[in-house]
Amino acid sequence: MSQKDVGNKIPIYKLKTTKEVMDFYDEWGNEDKYNKDMVDWDYSGPKETVNTFKKYAKDKDILIFDAGCGTGLVGKELKKFGYNNFHGADLSKTLLETIPECLYKKLDNLDLNKPIKTNDSYYDAVMCVGTFTYAHVKSDALDEFVRITKNRGLICFTINEGIYKEYGFDKKIKELEDKKKWKEIEFFKSKYIASKNVNAWLGLYEVVK
Repeated sequence: MSQKDVGNKIPIYKLKTTKEVMDFYDEWGNEDKYNKDMVDWDYSGPKETVNTFKKYAKDKDILIFDAGCGTGLVGKELKKFGYNNFHGADLSKTLLETIPECLYKKLDNLDLNKPIKTNDSYYDAVMCVGTFTYAHVKSDALDEFVRITKNRGLICFTINEGIYKEYGFDKKIKELEDKKKWKEIEFFKSKYIASKNVNAWLGLYEVVK
């Protein structure tokens, strides 16, 4: 589905620049509009991603980085299954301010298209749900996720189907495999936002160092 076609169903997919995205989230995050829309749309990304992740992440005390955490939907799903040690980061201060207090151990306002100011091999796992999409975060962020994740740590993410090739995610994933930076555990097409007929690729990879 093209950006134009999907943009007719989800307005934020029409946007082109980081500033446009930021301005949109500033409005969308007010009065709980974002969370209400996610419920109305039957957005399954966080739930499906965490359900995949928990099959392999048996230690509930691992340190997890939720990249592009938004309003904390992934954090809430992690909490349901006993994970309590996770950090979050998002470009939108407005969305971060809606996250329930004490859900995350740490929250940062940052741009994931830039280097992450975190030491190498710091996290046991990285989650990134709903962030690899139109006008959001590019494929080079996967290099940073690998860098900040420990050996044998997990990286679990969704990629909007429409940008998978257009933004070079197919090539970046293969590059990391060819360089033996990670290995595939699961990779499949998710319904993602079924009510809007928007699909995503859901990937789970183990980091190799």
